[in-house]
Amino acid sequence: MKKIGFLSFGHWTPSPHSQTRSASDALLQSIDLAVAAEELGADGAYFRVHHFARQLASPFPLLAAVGAKTGRIEIGTAVIDMRYENPLYMAEDAGAADLIAGGRLQLGISRGSPEQVIDGWRYFGYQPPEGQSDADMARRHTEVFLDVLQGKGFAKPNPRPMFPNPPGLLRVEPHSEGLRDRIWWGAATNATAQWAAKLGMNLQSSTLKIDESGKPFHIQQAEQIRLFRAAWKEAGHAREPRVSVSRSIFALVDDRDRMYFGRDQSEDHIGFLSETERAIFGRSYAAEPDVLIKQLAEDEAIAEADTLLLTVPNQLGVDYNAHVIEAILTTVAPALGWR
Repeated sequence: MKKIGFLSFGHWTPSPHSQTRSASDALLQSIDLAVAAEELGADGAYFRVHHFARQLASPFPLLAAVGAKTGRIEIGTAVIDMRYENPLYMAEDAGAADLIAGGRLQLGISRGSPEQVIDGWRYFGYQPPEGQSDADMARRHTEVFLDVLQGKGFAKPNPRPMFPNPPGLLRVEPHSEGLRDRIWWGAATNATAQWAAKLGMNLQSSTLKIDESGKPFHIQQAEQIRLFRAAWKEAGHAREPRVSVSRSIFALVDDRDRMYFGRDQSEDHIGFLSETERAIFGRSYAAEPDVLIKQLAEDEAIAEADTLLLTVPNQLGVDYNAHVIEAILTTVAPALGWR
């Protein structure tokens, strides 16, 4: 059995060929797609966060709205770039959104990826301390965020407050019990996956990974997942961790599917995130259901994960994306034992 959700980047463009022509379209259709996915029996609605881009950005208003409109589906991110975040303010926003959703928030966070502008986090008021990198800063923000989510008091109260305080040091409010166990780290390397395990975060592994061995993407990703689980066990955490992978998967069941995704997409791709970082990008899957089932059965990383996030082409509109999700849930997932 696997949890199956969707992941939307929330692209929008004024192009007449797009169904999402404004930021308002992207946000409102994201809510509608989450509602539709829940009705179809999907397990999760996840959203990517990009700054300075015509995509979804500040996630918490959207997460809270989805939480208010749905009743069962998990609601999450994949991922929030922690270089841009004030961890205490983020803990307030996350606590509020989780309470609205009734404890269904699953927050994916990471050190971030290349963005639309150079060092965009500087415009948000953040700068790494001398001798540290932006990745170091992201991990430090993460450690503070995780600590605050434990709900322990740390701030000295005013002896003459406007309103009465509870006894002792004060914590960030609102606090949502259990949210600390529902934080995921988007790891692009084996080392950061192991670091996340030591800190007790779940693992999100997407369609991109730093190429550390030259092996096919799904094999490198499966190895990363196994290293994560070994580090988790060594750390001695009491609960079982969760692991998700993201994939572009399209069952070609009608003429629209064949028109949009019928061309061959069967190869991994190599690219460079910087002058020194060689990355491997996972293939897309698009085939008739019987062929797709055989292809997916050979993906080692999907087999290792307990959660699969389907990246959806949100600019094709809510109805078509609901069709994409339904096709996987009904024609592919049962044959693979995921349902």
